[in-house]
Amino acid sequence: MTFSLSRMWALVERDLRKFFRSPALMMSSMVFPMMQLIVLGYAFGGKITNVKVGVVDQDHTEESWQVREALAGVTTGPKMFQAVDYNSMPDAMDDLRSGVIGAVVDIPEKFSRRAYAQDQPRIALIVDNTDQFVSSSLESELQSVVDQMNTNLISELDVGPVSQLNTTGPLASRLPGEIALNIVEVYPYIEYIKYLLPGSIAMAIFIVAMIGGGITFIDDKSRGLHEGYLVTPIHKAELVMGLDLAGAIKGLMAGLVITFIGGLIAGIPRLWDPARLIYLMVVVAVASLCMISFMFLLMVRIDDPLVPRAIFGVLNTLLFFPSGAIYPTYGFPFWLRWISVVDPFTYTVQALRNLLLRGSGIEGIYRDVLILGGFAAVMIAGSIALFKRQI
Repeated sequence: MTFSLSRMWALVERDLRKFFRSPALMMSSMVFPMMQLIVLGYAFGGKITNVKVGVVDQDHTEESWQVREALAGVTTGPKMFQAVDYNSMPDAMDDLRSGVIGAVVDIPEKFSRRAYAQDQPRIALIVDNTDQFVSSSLESELQSVVDQMNTNLISELDVGPVSQLNTTGPLASRLPGEIALNIVEVYPYIEYIKYLLPGSIAMAIFIVAMIGGGITFIDDKSRGLHEGYLVTPIHKAELVMGLDLAGAIKGLMAGLVITFIGGLIAGIPRLWDPARLIYLMVVVAVASLCMISFMFLLMVRIDDPLVPRAIFGVLNTLLFFPSGAIYPTYGFPFWLRWISVVDPFTYTVQALRNLLLRGSGIEGIYRDVLILGGFAAVMIAGSIALFKRQI
C-alpha cells in the first residue's frame, strides 16, 4: 500500500473538527493556562496587608492613648494591619490561638508610670508565628512604629543628635525613657514543612475528588453505567448522593492517611490526642464531601472524556494556590482574595492549620466546617438539578 497524503490529511481534518467542536476543551487548552499564569504571578510575594491585630490597653492613660493613636496611623496609611480593641487579654489570646487575629499588642498597666520615670516603658507584640510571612512583617512594621515614636520623643526632649549621646553598644543609643518593643511568639518555631502540611492534606482529598468525581464519573457515564442505574427504581438524587458519599469516604481515607504520615514526618506534637483526632476526622470528612460534590457539579453536564483530563491541572492551580496553602492570603491583591473566599480549599487549609499548628479545638474550626458543609449542600442540590437522564 502506497503512502497517501490525502488519507493522512483526512485524519488530521477529523481530529481538528473534533477539537473545534469542543468549546470546553479549547477553553482549557488556551484560556486556562493564561489564568494559571495570572494566579501564580499574583499569589506569591505580595505585600502583607489588612491583618487583624488585637490591641489591649491595660493602662488607660494619655500615654497609652498615644500608642494606640500611632497604631491607628499605620492602619490609615499602608494598611498592613487593622487594629481591633479588646477589653481583656484572655479574650484577645483566645482569638489569637483560634486564628481570628494575627497578633496582639499589649500595653501594660504601668506603662505611663514607667514613661514618666524614664524607666524604659515596654509594650508587647504577641504574634501567631504559625505563619512566618505574616509574623515577620508585623514585627518589622510594629518596630518601625515604635522607632518613630522614640524619634519623636527625642525631638521633644531636644537632647541633640543621638550620635552625641554618651553610649556604648548597638542598643545603647536608646534613652532611659524610650519605648521598648518586646516580641513574644506564641508557639515554638514552626518549620515550613509543618506550614505546608494542611495544604498537602487538602491536595490529597482533591486528587481523590478529581479522579472519582471527574475521570471515573465521565468514563462511567460514557459507557452508560449511570443509565443502567436509572432503569432501576433508583432516583437520580439517590444516584448523585450515593456517588458523592462514596467519593467522600475515599477522600476521608486519603486525607487521614496523609494527615498521620505527614504529621509524623513533620513532627506535629500531640498528633494522637483523642479530641484532636475527632476534630481532624470531622474536618477531613466535610472537606471530602465538599470537594467531591464540587467536582460532580462541574462535570455533571460534560460528556467528553478529554475535558476532565485537560482541565484538572489548571483547576488544581486555580484552587490550591489562592487558598493560602503556600503563601498567606493577606499578600493577595483584592480580586485574588475574592477567589479565596469562594474556594473550598481555603476553609479546609484554615481548619487543618488551626488544629495541627495552633492546637485549637472546636472554636478554631466550627466556622470553616459550617462553610464547607454549606458549600456541599448547595453543590449537591445543583448536581441533582442538572443531572441528565439520557446519555
